[in-house]
Amino acid sequence: MARNKRRCEICDKGPKVANQISHAHNVSKRRQFPNTQRVHVLIKGAPRYIHVCTRCLRSGKVQKAS
Repeated sequence: MARNKRRCEICDKGPKVANQISHAHNVSKRRQFPNTQRVHVLIKGAPRYIHVCTRCLRSGKVQKAS
């Protein structure tokens, strides 16, 4: 299952669209990416590398492989 590294494989959190506002208040669109980390985890008892957002890591939704 090949996924984009800018999307969490646990909660499916992905990029958002926001406004970039300059000092002169010129507004343009920009993308905000979640903080994803490549982590060695256990999935169904097998160790694997996946991309997980830091919110899922902190809340304990994944079990890290040692």
